[in-house]
Amino acid sequence: MFYQPKDGHGLPHNPFKAIVSPRPIAWVSTQDKNGVRNLAPYSFFNALADNPPQVMFASTGKKDDQAEGKDSLSNIRATGVFCVNIVEESIRDAMNISSGPLGKDEDEFVAAGLEAAQCDTIDCPRLVGAPASLECRLTQIVPLLGENNFMAIGEVTGVHLRDNCIVDGIFDVTTYRPLSRLGYKDYAVVDNTFTLARPDQ
Repeated sequence: MFYQPKDGHGLPHNPFKAIVSPRPIAWVSTQDKNGVRNLAPYSFFNALADNPPQVMFASTGKKDDQAEGKDSLSNIRATGVFCVNIVEESIRDAMNISSGPLGKDEDEFVAAGLEAAQCDTIDCPRLVGAPASLECRLTQIVPLLGENNFMAIGEVTGVHLRDNCIVDGIFDVTTYRPLSRLGYKDYAVVDNTFTLARPDQ
């Protein structure tokens, strides 16, 4: 099968979202200028650089109660900060609840039964108990092709690591089973890892 995206694919669901997988999930916490908290998952997410550390996530689509984009994007524009919380399998149901169509004045932490704490380097909530949380200061919002597609890039100014995820001096992903997005309604967990040394090492 071959198709050009501009012409459509003819399938019941868009295969592009399943091709680039697995994708890590950024559980982005923000707050608006009035202090209303927001927590939403984004699977168009990755690390960009490590010196200084930088991450990105893409917000696609919009909500009826926002002029442009979604709540996370609006809050980041207003405050200049956000926090990326890493998702593990044990809290997948709470993550799914937070992806629902809540109003901009509703708190996903409350809706999903989650505890928030204040970040250390930025004025923003973070998820208590997450395997890792990355406090980010916005560096740029990049408009992407298409309507209401934006990429937010942030410099990581603070890193929270859950103590039991540090094993023999490394952040060990096997201690918490990271959740990833495959596409459609499908997800996966990391439960099988192996090590490969680069040829020059």
